Amino acid sequence: MGMNTNTAIAPKDDRDFATRLAAGDAAAFTEMMRKHNRRLYRTARAILRDDAEAEDALQEAYLSAYRALPGFRADAKLSTWLVRIVANESLGRLRKRKRSAEVIVLDEGASLHSESVMSVESPVELPERAALRAETRRLIEARIDELPEQFRTVFILRELEEMSVDEVAASLDIPEATVRSRHFRAKGLLRESLSREIDVALEEAFAFDGARCDRIVANVLAALPHPKTPSGGTP
Repeated sequence: MGMNTNTAIAPKDDRDFATRLAAGDAAAFTEMMRKHNRRLYRTARAILRDDAEAEDALQEAYLSAYRALPGFRADAKLSTWLVRIVANESLGRLRKRKRSAEVIVLDEGASLHSESVMSVESPVELPERAALRAETRRLIEARIDELPEQFRTVFILRELEEMSVDEVAASLDIPEATVRSRHFRAKGLLRESLSREIDVALEEAFAFDGARCDRIVANVLAALPHPKTPSGGTP
């Protein structure tokens, strides 16, 4: 179907939005992608753990969604429908990558609210603070990547995207109880992993290595007034 690029009116609900999309409204399709890009990318990234492949999967999922728009049921949320398409595309790629991998059955607790971790506090943030925040973000992302595959996607959708339990369950076509249990377990594993990192960092905090020790001793000796020559030494 050809796309009409003249419409730019924002949709009032999913039913209206889906109608515009199915009619080939390019503005609506662009709006849809911009609105859902982050959530859908995170979904793909959670499953595939690869930035480039997640982008490819998301693009292919959008094309699949475009082709399937005539069959979209208005009784389902558009975001839920899109997440399911992206998850299916990503899982298909994962199965191709790991021929012996089991089909992932994707799965709640206190929120980490990672947006607050990753957002910039101030436009004049000190370089040292910005570097620390970036390193913290990389650490969290790395530890999330290490979560078992059956937990990771649910964790991303619940914590980063703050989707409700019923939304995640509907998006991934799994029971709500499974969403809760896998989310709870994922948070526990992440806390354990981050705790180990902190323990190691604390052991190395304010390190007093040999070079620093030597430097302090040398500086103090150099500052002493007329230090005496050790007994038996050459004057």
